[in-house]
Amino acid sequence: MDYAAEKAVVRAHHAAIMAAGPQSVADVLAERTSPDWHWRGMHPFHEQVGHRAVAESFWAPFLASMSRLQNRPDIFMAGRNEIDGFSSVWVTSMGHFMGLFDQPFLGIAPTGRIAMLRYAEFNRVENGRIAETAMFFDIPHLMIQAGQNPFPPQTGAHLVQPGPATHEGLMYGPQDPARGTETLRAINAMLNGMGQKSEESYAAHLAHTWHDDMIWWGPAGIGATYTIPRYIEQHAIPFRDALNEGYRFNGHLCRIAEGDFGGFFGWANLTVRNSGGYLGMTAGPDAADMRVVDIYRAQDGKLAENWIFIDLLHYLNMQGLDVLERMRSLRHSTRP
Repeated sequence: MDYAAEKAVVRAHHAAIMAAGPQSVADVLAERTSPDWHWRGMHPFHEQVGHRAVAESFWAPFLASMSRLQNRPDIFMAGRNEIDGFSSVWVTSMGHFMGLFDQPFLGIAPTGRIAMLRYAEFNRVENGRIAETAMFFDIPHLMIQAGQNPFPPQTGAHLVQPGPATHEGLMYGPQDPARGTETLRAINAMLNGMGQKSEESYAAHLAHTWHDDMIWWGPAGIGATYTIPRYIEQHAIPFRDALNEGYRFNGHLCRIAEGDFGGFFGWANLTVRNSGGYLGMTAGPDAADMRVVDIYRAQDGKLAENWIFIDLLHYLNMQGLDVLERMRSLRHSTRP
């Protein structure tokens, strides 16, 4: 259960991409992916099939925008997917892509300075090749770094987010399987408790599965929070008050754990209806999807840190607000 072969494929894949250029990246992607590689990316990339489609939609434009790109992972893990009965092996990494933001990307004006794009990536490895990928990245976080914040003031803190407090997230070698089992148990205990009604206070209810000094590293537009009381104040209450109507959990496609770390993604995890005010949006008649990644660090049987990725651009686009098009229109209208 060391997943050495699967991890080696993904690490070689990452290294080859960082060494590629916009013109060569399609061939590089083909080296370690299956012919029908299914790639899921956040808005505006969505689902792509095959190395050429992935290169043309995301990697070639991104490499053209970011000079001297580095992959700076904070978490690297692998495991068997609980959702399909532990039959498939997935390798997950999370961190930042760092480069010099030298050319426009998706209409975001470049700065010529260091920029860091938060990412979380899940890769299903089968027969020595990557057959399926879910790649989440925080584009609004990049926009804020470039001085083009698309959101009203957020309730949490905006940060270039660090990795785990323990600095033990890069699990390139084998791990104790018992620790991964315990981490998955802690994640599932939290998930199973989310829908339960309790006479306890919300803080007491959360304390069953979270440490009091939890850190919730939320996406740009929401921000990061620290401790259970501030998490409730700065994220849970605003989310509940605006999105509680018509809330539906759709399930996950992958959920794994290794060592003290674990995570999951869905496509889409949640369907919610905005009753007004959330992220500056007025109330709308239609429900909208939230594609979400959660990465966790467990400690002593409870959850201590949580990194969140939400495809907020897709969520807002489903409600009629194209954030990227609005940004491009504003840039065009302000030119002399």
